Amino acid sequence: MQLTFEGGLLGFIHLALSLWAIISVINSKASGLGKVIWILFVLFFPVIGLIIWFFIGPKSAR
Repeated sequence: MQLTFEGGLLGFIHLALSLWAIISVINSKASGLGKVIWILFVLFFPVIGLIIWFFIGPKSAR
């Protein structure tokens, strides 16, 4: 399998968005357990987790 520029770019974008979501969760006013659940959700369901965090996550995180 050959790594292409597009694949590498998409991987980098995904990594950056995942890190943004995790940092955003940590800085949110959610409870400790809520933060853990959100982080696990973002990690185990990468694309869906990012989308759901963006639209449903605590508004104070943005």
